[in-house]
Amino acid sequence: MAKESSPLRVVQAAIQSRSFAPVYYLHGDDDYLKDGAVRDLLEASIDPSTRDFNCEIRRASELDAEAVSSLLSTPPMLAEKRAVVLRDVTALKKAARQQLDLYLKRPASDTLLLLVSPAGTKVDAAIAAASETLEFAPLTPERVRRWIAHHATTVLTVNIADDAAQLLQQAVGNDLHQLASELDKCASYAIGVDRDVRATIDVDMVSAVVGIRRGETVTDLLDAVARQDAAAAVTLVAHVLGQPKVTAVQVVMMLSTQAFALSFGRARRDAGIPTNRLPQEFFAFLKETGGYPGRPWNEASSAWTKVTEQWSAASCEKALELLLESDIALKETTVSNAEQILMSLVLGLCATRRRKVA
Repeated sequence: MAKESSPLRVVQAAIQSRSFAPVYYLHGDDDYLKDGAVRDLLEASIDPSTRDFNCEIRRASELDAEAVSSLLSTPPMLAEKRAVVLRDVTALKKAARQQLDLYLKRPASDTLLLLVSPAGTKVDAAIAAASETLEFAPLTPERVRRWIAHHATTVLTVNIADDAAQLLQQAVGNDLHQLASELDKCASYAIGVDRDVRATIDVDMVSAVVGIRRGETVTDLLDAVARQDAAAAVTLVAHVLGQPKVTAVQVVMMLSTQAFALSFGRARRDAGIPTNRLPQEFFAFLKETGGYPGRPWNEASSAWTKVTEQWSAASCEKALELLLESDIALKETTVSNAEQILMSLVLGLCATRRRKVA
């Protein structure tokens, strides 16, 4: 079957219509979204009162041919439909896989089979051709921002202010597992404050729960480096590295994305592209490369447009050299020196100023 561009819409459409394909193949690099889709399909298709009898969730690597045959041939018990979830399906041994292939030629109409591959796994063409194929690619930064608001309102039944969602994404990044965890904490905090009304997560609550303040995020560090403000950048290094789950290597990766983007922007300006076209150029660049600049692509594009004139081709090239050296140094040194390496890096990046033409 053809691959759908929006797997979440396919799942929701099936749930709303109560019409399910006999086999779904869920793959892609966002395991959080895959797990959510599996959960939603099971809840919608299997009667909760008979779920203990009619829902099997197994790891493919633990199954032999007989077990696969038994799982797929067992009829529903006291219900219209049963479900089988095979995780890490491409890990099936040869004989077990043969049983699955036989079943896929004529899947049972009273069984919902969910075949799941983990992130980083190559697509199995044979399974994809014989099933409803759902690819769960990581959300773009823009979609993550919308996901934060949607998850807060629909799952946690709280509101979240726009600046609070922005700060949360800047602090946590695009990891949906971690975002969901931090949102749950923020929601509990907000509900404790606003007991008599629908609670709203504000920026102060995010600061209190996540332990990060406005003006001290990775994004603020990136902006300070982009405008070559050494004093601000140096002050921010310790704040950024003190945040949970933030490493110097991650910061260097985001600084590298920014440096490549500024180099691209400089080249486009030198080719005659006007400044007012740069936001669209930067957005297209990020969409093509898939880089993560620590925030939604449109926000990064706007920020970079403001500073492109400060960067020459030579300064961009020097910045990339410094970033490569720092990346190597961080991977070859001890954790105790990470802050010193990052401090030296941001000072070097801020010193690569565009020379003024006489």
